[in-house]
Amino acid sequence: MPIAYVTAFVAVVEAGSFTRAAERLRVTKSAIGKAVAQMEQRLGVRLLNRTTRSLSLTSEGEAYYEACVRALTEIDAAQALLAARRQVPSGRLRVDLPLSFGRRCVAPVLFDLAGRYDSLTLELSFNDRRIDLVQEGVDLAIRMGDLDDSPGLAARKLYVQRSALCAAPAYLARRGTPRDVAELAGHDLVVYGRDGFVAPWLLEEGGRPRTLKPRGRIVLGHGDPILDAVLAGCGISWLPTWLIGDHVRRGALRLVMTQGPIANLAVHAVWPVTRALAPRIRVAVDALVAHFAAPDWDRGAPADA
Repeated sequence: MPIAYVTAFVAVVEAGSFTRAAERLRVTKSAIGKAVAQMEQRLGVRLLNRTTRSLSLTSEGEAYYEACVRALTEIDAAQALLAARRQVPSGRLRVDLPLSFGRRCVAPVLFDLAGRYDSLTLELSFNDRRIDLVQEGVDLAIRMGDLDDSPGLAARKLYVQRSALCAAPAYLARRGTPRDVAELAGHDLVVYGRDGFVAPWLLEEGGRPRTLKPRGRIVLGHGDPILDAVLAGCGISWLPTWLIGDHVRRGALRLVMTQGPIANLAVHAVWPVTRALAPRIRVAVDALVAHFAAPDWDRGAPADA
């Protein structure tokens, strides 16, 4: 079966339509339709159920699609191996990133990498769940927090996140500045929580670390809305320096009850173990290690604010 047919069929399934598949592959819609039709004719089975409004796989099509994806993955791996011998980053780099941290702190590094290597193609996904890299065909992932003992994965520490209590000056002027945990309990707190779980805060009291389970007046399931709420003067929150650093430097936020942020979370790059690390993965990991060695948000602030 010609590789062009396989590529067209996979593109149709992933795009959900002949039109979007044609746009993705930069060919005409009729070319995509002919490729799929000729594939079905050669195989002697219908792969897709087509109506004017929907497109779905037949049972035979589903099995064949999975086989095609595996075949294309093997072809990509073979191309990566050849590129490794030339030491030239090329091919598709699939990266899975945490939502806020990935968008703000990791994606710009990868965008810069794509600008330096014309033969490198980026495919980024953003979510806060831990995916199976091998099963989902992902080359590289950024994970925050403890690593599990997943077999077949390599890891490299990039950064140790630091967090601190903070609030808007307007809120502190209105409600006062808490001096200890006891006074903090009387304030409006903005916390991270989902499905009944509220993330604890790691504070420092009397020179010793203390874990606090905050009672939030506002509970949000994403870091960016928490930041928005604190900037709007809704209360005090415990947030990482990569999220609040610029705002502290500009005076839009002030640190509370601390001499400086506290290290609380390790950040790692993880990837599937292979015989030879593809150049596209190697250059991405090296670029991230260099970037996180001295990130802007930890350079002189907010610890010094």
